[in-house]
Amino acid sequence: MDIRKAMHEHADWVSADTPVCEAARMMQKDDIGAIPVGKNDKLIGMITDRDIALRIVAAGRDPEKTTVEDVMTKGIIYCRTNETVEDAIHLMDQKKIRRLPVIDEDKRLVGMLGLGDIAHAVNHELSGELLHAVAEHHA
Repeated sequence: MDIRKAMHEHADWVSADTPVCEAARMMQKDDIGAIPVGKNDKLIGMITDRDIALRIVAAGRDPEKTTVEDVMTKGIIYCRTNETVEDAIHLMDQKKIRRLPVIDEDKRLVGMLGLGDIAHAVNHELSGELLHAVAEHHA
């Protein structure tokens, strides 16, 4: 199946210098758990609700004064619109990740593909195998 048929379109991203509190408000408004981070017209990382909980709240840092670049998960793993959902599943399994930014042929962010999207797009057996694989490190 084509990734475009499964992904959430029009994904937002934040600039590396965005205060963490602003990213958290975006997550709350859009009911999402991660936002890609960009700098100099490139994706450089991902800020997740887990990053905020562990690297801001638990560490006692000020979310108004801390930028997303300071606490984001560095590096970014993504998939492309010309790939299949099966390609994305393989990558997510291999890297043990739960969501992927989707970029187009111009290297522009056009969507996000998460476990929920995959669960709706493929059979239950395949989505169950992926869920088990990415959650394996928590066992």
